[in-house]
Amino acid sequence: MSRHRARRRPAPDGSHWIACRPGFFLPVRVLSRLFRRRFLEELQRLHDGGKLRFFGEHAALADAAAFTAWLAPLRQCEWVVYAKRPFAGPQAVLAYLSRYTHRVAISNSRLLAMDERGVTFRWKDYRAKGKTRHKAMTLSPQEFMRRFLLHVLPGGFHRIRHYGLLANSHRRHNLVLARGLLHATPPPPCGCADDASAAPAPTFVCAHCGHAMVVLQVFLRDHSIRAPPTS
Repeated sequence: MSRHRARRRPAPDGSHWIACRPGFFLPVRVLSRLFRRRFLEELQRLHDGGKLRFFGEHAALADAAAFTAWLAPLRQCEWVVYAKRPFAGPQAVLAYLSRYTHRVAISNSRLLAMDERGVTFRWKDYRAKGKTRHKAMTLSPQEFMRRFLLHVLPGGFHRIRHYGLLANSHRRHNLVLARGLLHATPPPPCGCADDASAAPAPTFVCAHCGHAMVVLQVFLRDHSIRAPPTS
């Protein structure tokens, strides 16, 4: 994919901007081959770990050599990865992705009650139609926490990773270079007023980016950060 990335980034010598062709979003052929490789590698890993079971006419695939020979033709044929322009535009795509990247597993609005029976919450049954889609479920506190923690990433994992132009190691330098090559005006720092000299120095400053931190809410001592749901 690096060949396609190079078409939408500054040139290696930093002298000019290399633009992609009009309407280009991502290399579908390269993406399909990447998906093929990762999918087959995961199948092989599960087979090597003894986590795949075969029955009937496929029982012979339990043998490692037979399974490798069965996978071999799948590495040669082209896999289809379908990509098209979104109907509602890029903003709809960002809104869809943000629900997975910037929200917790369950919101406060879906919590209905917490009592001696357990935790009751609202869920949507996609197999049902009409008003019967929205249902209520009650789980014991232990089972509720078990399901909630399934959505928590293990230690060392990152929900969002930046690569290429926006990689953390050289993102600041690349953005300055890109704006210069595109003759783009850099955004004002942290949305401050035009007369920055008259503004008081921020109390809290982010150690990573240097921008001022805004206090959204103050929690008093002995106060619960997240109130329990009302019955």
